[in-house]
Amino acid sequence: MADITDIKAILYTEKSLSLQESGTVVIQTSVRMTKNGLKEVLKQYFGFTPLKVNSLRVMGKVKKFKGIEGKRNDFKKFYVQLPEGAKLENVEA
Repeated sequence: MADITDIKAILYTEKSLSLQESGTVVIQTSVRMTKNGLKEVLKQYFGFTPLKVNSLRVMGKVKKFKGIEGKRNDFKKFYVQLPEGAKLENVEA
């Protein structure tokens, strides 16, 4: 079962800020989070049910650092359309 600790961050990029003007927030979570799990977390901790949730799985890149090959972590991004007047507050990365 998903909980609030699976939410890693709210993304603030140029694209996500333009989406926020239309009421859509971009949330980065762990890979095990599902759409229904995210809806439950938002309802339980923030008191609203999102109108629409779209998900995107991002695979970590393979990078080299000082000649040693490593891999960045995989994560999921959720595009959450908030109902009128709802806000996400007190979420820290």
